[in-house]
Amino acid sequence: MDFEKKLGRLEEIVSKMEKGDLALEDSLGLFEEGVKLSRECQQQLSSAELKVKKLVQFDASGNPVLENFEPGKE
Repeated sequence: MDFEKKLGRLEEIVSKMEKGDLALEDSLGLFEEGVKLSRECQQQLSSAELKVKKLVQFDASGNPVLENFEPGKE
């Protein structure tokens, strides 16, 4: 399942649980599924972050110099 589908499913789970009308077993099942999906999404985000590169300058040969993207740094 891709990231967007996992995130959509997480939103569905939260919505169902917020209503508060589920049986305990159903709530626990949804909670477990949500935790699993949350972990998978976090892993995908971490992996994507490692792939993101930021163009900062060109070297003497005109080639771009890339560095790892660091949120919050400019």
